[in-house]
Amino acid sequence: MKFLDQAKIYVKSGDGGAGCVSFRREKYIEFGGPNGGDGGKGGDIIFEVDKGLNTLGDFRHNSKYIAESGEEGGKRRCTGKDGEDLIIKVPEGTVIYDDESGKVIADMSGDNLQETILKGGRGGKGNMNYATSTMQAPQYCLLYTSPSPRDRQ
Repeated sequence: MKFLDQAKIYVKSGDGGAGCVSFRREKYIEFGGPNGGDGGKGGDIIFEVDKGLNTLGDFRHNSKYIAESGEEGGKRRCTGKDGEDLIIKVPEGTVIYDDESGKVIADMSGDNLQETILKGGRGGKGNMNYATSTMQAPQYCLLYTSPSPRDRQ
């Protein structure tokens, strides 16, 4: 007896957090310089085999899966928190396809028990990363980077 299930779901990895524009200001330090922190990395989408599952019925009610985005950077060179990875449990033998192209992304059978499908976005860079000898007080930063659909492994 063979069962055949199909489920169409939408997955999105997390965006990277925004970098921060900040300057060191203290009482007796006139030119403190930039100290804006970097943004955190966005969460990945990971498919994992669960031996207790035998159907894709859980995907009937919840068809959107979005990983957590990274937090933005802070003052005093503080890096933002990374977004939480989203682990989606699937039964053994599940084949994951790309809906647009029809290509097989992953086959969750055999020794393949965990697969990272989408990588999260990198965090943005704070203004401390853009300081040079000629530009000592940059007033810009890299806001964030969204993950690209082509960032698959």
